[in-house]
Amino acid sequence: MLKHRGFPGRLPGTDHQFVIRRANHRTGVAKLIVRERFADRRPGDRAADAGFLAALWDHFGEEPFERGNLDAGRLSWLFMREVVPAEEPFDPQSYDALLKIDLKRAMAAFPEVFDDGQSA
Repeated sequence: MLKHRGFPGRLPGTDHQFVIRRANHRTGVAKLIVRERFADRRPGDRAADAGFLAALWDHFGEEPFERGNLDAGRLSWLFMREVVPAEEPFDPQSYDALLKIDLKRAMAAFPEVFDDGQSA
């Protein structure tokens, strides 16, 4: 399992985890799933999604990236929307799976992540 050095471990000041420490060989790799985001999600959860997407953008940009030690639960909130498979066939249960940011959808869903500071 690739460990993404320099990637934040969690959203600062919270318990929202962004990475895992080690591969889980006992129960296997957690599968990426599509989690439904409802409009009434708590502000802290939405902030965690935005913070995680911002960390992905800062670390990888538009380039494909290996899932590695990125937290499956946190990825699943963005999976198949702002973060999509970057390879075919795609194995949602592999630490080696390649993903990428769907920039158009990410900018539409989380404009605050991509705001360049030019707006007042």
